[in-house]
Amino acid sequence: MTFLFALLLCWIISVFFEAIESILIPNIPLPTPHFPPSQTVSTRQPDVSVPTSPFPLLHIPYLPLGRIIDFMKADALVSLSFCSQKSHSVIKTQRRAPFDGRFCVSEFHRNVSFRTFRNRDCVFSVCDCSCLSSSERSNYVKMNGQYVPVHVHSVDGYLVSRWENTTDGLGIVTDYVTDLFNIDVSEVCVSKDAINIIEWAIIRQKTPLEIVTVCGVTSSEEELIYYLRDCKTSSQIEIRSYAPPNFRLSEKFRRIDFLYILYGQWVTLDNLLTMDGIAISLGYSNLSDSDLNLFLKHWLAGGCPRLKYLNAGIHSVNILQVLAGLMHNAVYMENSRNYTSPFGYTSILSDGYDIQRSDGVTATVNYQPPRTFVIAVWPEAAHNSN
Repeated sequence: MTFLFALLLCWIISVFFEAIESILIPNIPLPTPHFPPSQTVSTRQPDVSVPTSPFPLLHIPYLPLGRIIDFMKADALVSLSFCSQKSHSVIKTQRRAPFDGRFCVSEFHRNVSFRTFRNRDCVFSVCDCSCLSSSERSNYVKMNGQYVPVHVHSVDGYLVSRWENTTDGLGIVTDYVTDLFNIDVSEVCVSKDAINIIEWAIIRQKTPLEIVTVCGVTSSEEELIYYLRDCKTSSQIEIRSYAPPNFRLSEKFRRIDFLYILYGQWVTLDNLLTMDGIAISLGYSNLSDSDLNLFLKHWLAGGCPRLKYLNAGIHSVNILQVLAGLMHNAVYMENSRNYTSPFGYTSILSDGYDIQRSDGVTATVNYQPPRTFVIAVWPEAAHNSN
């Protein structure tokens, strides 16, 4: 534990003074904290536990201590929690401020992180211990009854743990962090063994899993059907994987607030008509002008009532054919307008047409060469995604 103590002591003390100065002397920045060189120990399980020295920071009153802990970043708190049982207990009981972003477990990136719409702040990662050469030496922490080799990421400063089985390691790391911060997993990002990992995340907690992101592989037919019909997430599914050749989904889509399909060549008009979402994004779509025309008529007749935003990547669109039979209800939009979808995507709409449903709801139909077709329903929704 002397490795973690030495690494964190200077940083935490500097954070303490920064917190005090943020109250007493605002707007005076402190210099970047200096991390002392890390010590190294053998990666094998030690024969005896490593003694630790008293930690002066934990002797200050709980009120300023809680302020300091709230001020610290999640990755630093994880490192601090390994210094002693007391440091772990203090973090677990005194941390009150909400974290910025959703807590994400990524099998694809092999880490846990807090994610916002535009950023990902890694907290703790895992890697294959086989990449550690016999000549390398590493520090260790105790997790789930075993000593786990760790090192500090050379650029971003979070802990990297080494495991023989990275999937098992990711599960243990997830359990540790969620217990330390008293939180549930909000998002999972998967590439292989996707169904098992998603079901593990759903079963392990009380609150619903919000987001599933699938990356970097060709998903099986079974997996795609699971994402679109059976997966019990409450908000968002992003499928960034390829579909098998000739894949078709003949069943009805379930209710998904935000559905993103990067490789959407397989999506048909029948699929589009059964989608029950607020925001839908389709990349590499093969939908035709007549398909889009029929979808607009479906929406005007009251179909897809929750829809606020549709974005389709289509190679070529003839907007007049898309609006065939609807020009009596179309008003050319002379000025450009900015639109923000409910999940944070922004579009600049120009050279489009406004069409109005019988209940007075208006949508702008817009084609932006070379590949972007947009239907944006007004009023634009407030950004509700971290």
